[in-house]
Amino acid sequence: MKKQILKKVLPAAIIAASLSTSAQAANWLMLQGTEKANQAPRAKVWGFMQLDYQKTDDSRPPSGLKAAFNQMAPNLTTSEGFNVRRARIGVRGNNFPLDSKVNYFLLSEFGNNGITTGKGASQGQLTDASVTLNHIKGARIRMGLFKTPGSEEGMQSATVGNYINFSNVTDRISNERFYDEPTNNSGRNGSVSAFRDLGIQVFDSFDIKGWETSYALMLGNGNGLARTDNNQFLDTYAYLSTEKVFGKSEGGRRHGFKLYAWNHEGKRTFKTTPGEKSLSRSGLGTTYADGKYRATAEYIIADGMIYGGSAGAKTPADGALFSTQTDQKANGYYVDLGYRVKPNVELNLRYDRLNSGTEKDANSGKNSDVQREFSTTTLGVQYFFNKKTTLMANYEIRDVKAPTAPSTAPVHKVLDAVDNRIALQVRVVY
Repeated sequence: MKKQILKKVLPAAIIAASLSTSAQAANWLMLQGTEKANQAPRAKVWGFMQLDYQKTDDSRPPSGLKAAFNQMAPNLTTSEGFNVRRARIGVRGNNFPLDSKVNYFLLSEFGNNGITTGKGASQGQLTDASVTLNHIKGARIRMGLFKTPGSEEGMQSATVGNYINFSNVTDRISNERFYDEPTNNSGRNGSVSAFRDLGIQVFDSFDIKGWETSYALMLGNGNGLARTDNNQFLDTYAYLSTEKVFGKSEGGRRHGFKLYAWNHEGKRTFKTTPGEKSLSRSGLGTTYADGKYRATAEYIIADGMIYGGSAGAKTPADGALFSTQTDQKANGYYVDLGYRVKPNVELNLRYDRLNSGTEKDANSGKNSDVQREFSTTTLGVQYFFNKKTTLMANYEIRDVKAPTAPSTAPVHKVLDAVDNRIALQVRVVY
């Protein structure tokens, strides 16, 4: 199986490598591990912190128990409070003077989030550890633990994110959870994927008639952060983008118009469930930014393994049984708009929608009772004290429905308890 994957991936990499000469402007693929020869420091220490306050009204379903969707992640023990959302520190650079074309990237997480919670996880969790070989023109090679080429929200740096919480479709479809069993498991058996995998990637960026065109092809374990694989199958990732860069802007907030598409295929293995379960994700989207106006839109589809949440919206303290639907489908999208009313003030508006559990029953031709419709409208504002310190405020208008469940099903009263949410965050990059 692995040889077959290599036969498909490597020829595509060779073709992409022959298209043109490499461009130097930055994008998400090129922001890490591609510092120019003789210009990167041997060791640059860097990191960032995100300090949160979040609140809901703590509405309860008929059971009277706390509803997981109204509690603060990741511990789900309170509906209001403060949290050190992220606290990361790392080092990056190249091994000049030995070889200035070899770059490395190392990063660890010390905050309280999905990376540092779950069975086997702890504060001080490794998130990135990769080496990039920039010797082959048009085909850079990156190895280790790093972000996978995929959704825009997943690939972008948390240091320039425009919202405090991810959209539903990104969080529930692209940010994978890992469990020992597909149903009735008391908790995750590891940290969330955090849009990362352990593997090898061939990638680069080219100037094609004034458009910065980038590609990435990756093979990964598909088994979470900093863990060896648990089956003989490798995940495959493919990414292609082209962007018209405006002016000479660079970095995570540069100006341009981008189109992109991506695909992720893999298999998952459980301890006592026979056979492997397929996982498929694909997406396409566009971004636009000119300094004053900003817009992003992305559409994502999923097949096979789908995260199902907890039964009755219970929290772990109340015996939550988390589920993974092993043969289901989902689709969703988000539209994000930003407007700089002043150089240091930006207004944000995002609408996101996720239709989960949409696979129809083979016999009845009807959608199953597990179908859920998640929709959130987020109103936001960002105040930039300077380039590295930002205050963010979000108000999320949230709604979840079970459109195919019988009208008398208890799930409707449970979902009626979904609250709107207030979120505040201070972000500091150092």
